[in-house]
Amino acid sequence: MYKKIKVLIVDDSAFMRKAIKGMIADDPDIEVVGAARDGMEGVDMVMTLSPDVVTLDVEMPRMNGLEALKIIMGKKPTHVLMLSSLTTEDAKATLDALDIGAVDYIPKNLDNLSFNIVRIKEDLLLKIKAVARRPMPRKRKDVIEPVAHHVPEVHPVVVPAHDKFVSGKIAIIAIGASTGGPKALQDILPYMPKDMPAGMLIIQHMPKAFTGPFAERMNGLCKIEVREAKQGDVIKPGLALIAPGGFQTRTIKKGVFDFYIDINDVPHDSIYKPCVDISLTSVANTYPGRCMGVILTGMGHDGRDGIRAIKETGGKTIAQDEETCIVYGMPKAVVDDGTADKVVPLESIAGEIVNMV
Repeated sequence: MYKKIKVLIVDDSAFMRKAIKGMIADDPDIEVVGAARDGMEGVDMVMTLSPDVVTLDVEMPRMNGLEALKIIMGKKPTHVLMLSSLTTEDAKATLDALDIGAVDYIPKNLDNLSFNIVRIKEDLLLKIKAVARRPMPRKRKDVIEPVAHHVPEVHPVVVPAHDKFVSGKIAIIAIGASTGGPKALQDILPYMPKDMPAGMLIIQHMPKAFTGPFAERMNGLCKIEVREAKQGDVIKPGLALIAPGGFQTRTIKKGVFDFYIDINDVPHDSIYKPCVDISLTSVANTYPGRCMGVILTGMGHDGRDGIRAIKETGGKTIAQDEETCIVYGMPKAVVDDGTADKVVPLESIAGEIVNMV
């Protein structure tokens, strides 16, 4: 007998509880097993109903989403999707939630709520189905706590001299990610050495309000500098630039040795802003044979064409393996396309990057 995905909704807003239930309850693969009015009630329902997925609001009375999440992850680890308003304050709280163990988040736009709540339906259904039947991701033993400022030393695997990637200078490493990406990047960027000889461009599917706080958080964890990209930024070694949400980020070349960031809204109707394919294709064009593309966990196939462009112009490519992905969509598209030089678990990617540069 086919087992439906059991979903628990936790939100202090009666309107939001009704709206979320209306979006998912008529899907034949999903069963809404309960709706809690605050974090305290939500924790109790998780313990008694054993849902496959929980949608969890951030701000609630009695017990907020972060407090509830800590208890859930400590007592009964469950796939949790945070519902977050598009504000800087909620963005920071949502990033805290991802550190605690939430699998991903659903942005909710509080402007013209009746209209925008309908627009998140597809995203919500896709994410519920994508994460529901995935095992809870294993924790890296030396994972860095979000409040820590020390960074473990990188100990990459020593590459034999005959390895085809020993020679050749990589000037830029472009990393694309979506669902599960923020947590995955926290298992990669802090392990980059301070004297990293290449620049980095990170394209993570994120709303505009999220990329700045995410860059600040990563900068506090890393030896290299990490910040949100701005128009005209110079790409240089030891600097990781986070593509800003709501725009497209490309690399451009001026003269022989100068490379810059170009940020605009073209195409304005793109599904993803930022789009991994757009950024990686520009990297392939401006750094032929001197770039590396890395694709991490995420739904869909954004990044497949960009990785192919990097491969075709002589660059190097890495895809995260299925076992360590929250969602094996974007890396699978690359692997199926035959353009991944290496397919490795998340905990090995930092070492592979250092070895291949």
